[in-house]
Amino acid sequence: MLKIRNKIFSNKKVYIESYGCQMNFSDSEIVSSILLKEGFDHTKTVENADLILINTCSIREKAEENIRKRLSFFNSLKKKNNNLKIGVLGCMAERLKEKLLHEEKVVDLVAGPDSYRNLPDLIKKTSKGYKSIDTKLSKVETYDDIIPHHFDSNNITGLISIMRGCDNMCSFCVVPFTRGRERSRNPNSIVKEAKGLFEKGFREVTLLGQNVDSYRWSRFSNNKKDLEKLQNDSESISFSNLLEMVALIDPDLRIRFSTSHPKDITDDVLHVIKKYENICNYIHLPAQSGNNRILKLMNRTYTREWYLNKINSIRNIVGDNCGISSDFISGFCSETNKEHKDTLSLMDHIKYDYSYTFSYSEREGTMAERKFSDDIPDNIKQKRLSELIIKQRKHSFYRNKLCVNKTYKVLIEGLSKKSENNFKGRNSENKMIVFPKEKYNIGDYVNVKVLNCNSATLFGKILN
Repeated sequence: MLKIRNKIFSNKKVYIESYGCQMNFSDSEIVSSILLKEGFDHTKTVENADLILINTCSIREKAEENIRKRLSFFNSLKKKNNNLKIGVLGCMAERLKEKLLHEEKVVDLVAGPDSYRNLPDLIKKTSKGYKSIDTKLSKVETYDDIIPHHFDSNNITGLISIMRGCDNMCSFCVVPFTRGRERSRNPNSIVKEAKGLFEKGFREVTLLGQNVDSYRWSRFSNNKKDLEKLQNDSESISFSNLLEMVALIDPDLRIRFSTSHPKDITDDVLHVIKKYENICNYIHLPAQSGNNRILKLMNRTYTREWYLNKINSIRNIVGDNCGISSDFISGFCSETNKEHKDTLSLMDHIKYDYSYTFSYSEREGTMAERKFSDDIPDNIKQKRLSELIIKQRKHSFYRNKLCVNKTYKVLIEGLSKKSENNFKGRNSENKMIVFPKEKYNIGDYVNVKVLNCNSATLFGKILN
């Protein structure tokens, strides 16, 4: 259990800024909960902060560049406030700890993803003028006894981390090195957290993990090697079991999940999605490439043909209306133009609802950085990336047009960014719908008929 300390940080204000994947945003809520118990108050105004924490992402070089710009700005605030302390959390903290603390001297503390319980002690050290660091990775830490504080939430949709780390070792990815090995949370703590959010008025939760489909928990062990021996253990819980447990909390609690690795998502999961109306018909299934040689170099452990069969299973079991999205990398090591076109043809075959596309960014310490040459010129990477984006925009528009004149159950998440006269909310397939504001409230479910669309958004009206 979290140790309760004297509130030595009373009247101190913390500002937390998060970047990258949803896991980072979820982790920031854990950090928030820990610091609140120590007496900190939150501020949304960085200039008012006594402590600034930036939760970082290392997955792309561009992400690190943006974070360094923010750190430069935060350090400019120190000239006005000598007592201000700055800390870096998350993946970038784990990867660049010594550089940030001692070489560049841009931060006062560094804490990796498994070190957040130690933040109060790290902060104490900085108050005495010391630099502090803790980036040890854990084989057991899941923070399952800490109820996250949703300090930057709409109080309608919430994030729940169900597991930590990753064992997949994709050759381009730093996550196994910055977040450690896979370990799953106790399912009872997950259900308790989801129930608590529902009782507070939340109407949607997203179950998070680097690879949710490899979730597995047993009361006998949380060690993956031991769990492999317990495949027939009637008391072990798989991801499909967990998904059903959360779905049964209440029909008005919507469930999403992310991310799925193609090799691990099972038909059992697909059948549970089909069975429960409150489990959203949407799957994020990153392909990364449509060419088998590149997939092998990426260590994705599946082929193009295997991936297409998995898409067919989703369509056959969940239905053609299931929203599917993907990730793609352009210009991976030694990728030829023909191999790039294989990715374009995969996109043509599947027609994703949307995709996240990136040009390859070599990351220090990964298998790709150690074994392969980053030999595709930047201008070729960008040209191929542009082709992926144009292709996806075309497919998104095609998929969105299929929704016109159909009616969907929509959770009202808030006001539209462009007009306070409009609500916004997503349907089960994760498509954003904008519609005129009526007598309903944020957090209500409404039936919305889609009247028009573009490649990014559906536009409709509430049916009374």
